[in-house]
Amino acid sequence: MKKYLTIFALGMMAFSTAAFAGTTATNTNTVSPTLQISATIQSAVQLTLSTGTAAVTHCAVTAGAGTDYAMDFGTVDALGINNGSCNKFAPATPGVSNAIYWSDYNLTPVFTSQAASSNASITAKVTTDFAAPNNILVVRDSANSSTVPASAAAFTALSTGTPDIIAGPVVSGTALTRFIGVAVTPSNAAGVLTGAQSATVTFTLTVQ
Repeated sequence: MKKYLTIFALGMMAFSTAAFAGTTATNTNTVSPTLQISATIQSAVQLTLSTGTAAVTHCAVTAGAGTDYAMDFGTVDALGINNGSCNKFAPATPGVSNAIYWSDYNLTPVFTSQAASSNASITAKVTTDFAAPNNILVVRDSANSSTVPASAAAFTALSTGTPDIIAGPVVSGTALTRFIGVAVTPSNAAGVLTGAQSATVTFTLTVQ
């Protein structure tokens, strides 16, 4: 029995030495402890709007009050008398066609750790419209390109329902130039708007 106890004790000593061989060692001048590193990875997306860089007068993209971003087109009117804060297309027929006040802006999508990214796209829609959208409405460049619009005909009303595709497919980290504005209509009625007014546009980056 004593013999078996001695063998058991020696076995336990050997096991103990093996278990901690990475952190302690005798009769040597090296030791090699190991460390397990853990992290929880999440996919991430980011969409940044910024002041445009096209060869036009820019309306600045600034921090919004109650929204992420803001853009102010200044003082506008349906006859195109006021210059606004950036660019304008005066109405082709005053009192009949719209005046368009517009600016370029940049969109920069960034996404990481996505299973697929070849069909990433950016959409936009008006989520809070002007109080009298028959008087003024948000417009965007119909071509969805970085080419500077040549006339008012290059703009169309931005959707208030199904989002419009603004860019796609898009590449992570690549800035895109687009154009947005307001169309002031030559309306006359009891409910037309005057004074400071605002609408909200929501942009959505989808990676798939």
